[in-house]
Amino acid sequence: MKDFNAKEVTQQAIQWIRDWFEENGKGCNAVIGISGGKDSSVVAALCAEALGKDRVFGVTMPNGVQPDIDDSMQLINHLGIGHCCVNIGDTYQALMAAVTEQLGSVGKEVSSQTVINMPPRLRMTTLYAISQSMNGRVANTCNLSEDWVGYSTRYGDAAGDFAPLGGLTVQEVIAVGKELGLPIDLVEKTPSDGLCGKTDEDNLGFTYAALDRYIRTGECDDPHVKALIDDKHVKNLFKLKPIPHFEYTPTEY
Repeated sequence: MKDFNAKEVTQQAIQWIRDWFEENGKGCNAVIGISGGKDSSVVAALCAEALGKDRVFGVTMPNGVQPDIDDSMQLINHLGIGHCCVNIGDTYQALMAAVTEQLGSVGKEVSSQTVINMPPRLRMTTLYAISQSMNGRVANTCNLSEDWVGYSTRYGDAAGDFAPLGGLTVQEVIAVGKELGLPIDLVEKTPSDGLCGKTDEDNLGFTYAALDRYIRTGECDDPHVKALIDDKHVKNLFKLKPIPHFEYTPTEY
């Protein structure tokens, strides 16, 4: 972090967003799922700086009751952006009931990963529904650290049209958030997926500080942690690549 210039990087990210929209969505709005965590907060703030707050729209998507919904609203009110709330609770319950019933009919049970990953996928469906109805582009809010070890849901929070934080580690995102003047309690909020009751670091088995250092320097003091990071990185690279496709070469006649 000693060589990270938060002010310079923040301005570069803002300009990158402007350039991206100029080429891929001139006059369009940025649509962002607002979770109340640092990533969605920083992305929303960057977009507000790049496009103006009138072109940024936040969507809160609780699954029934969301304990930290006040954090989402704090960010929305801080930036002064438009917003709506779409509760995915009933949809989640109905879809899960249907999936459970049909799996049961073939002697199978719903896996714990299905339970965890369904809400993010429903949220991304919601974001695209909102975005396509209001001339929008959906923001991906994943950061480099999460992407590095695959800590995201494929076609859920890993989806989107543009990713302002895709090249920044967790520690760098925090620095940008502070540079943007965001509420410190949002910027330094303990990362959690809000799905399984554990923090990100509990689920990963190592700290973001250790991960960020390894990404930027290649250094890791704990061989076990290094091996764990390497294993997750290799196994989850497919999430960052386009869908592989069979390449057909017509026969010449």
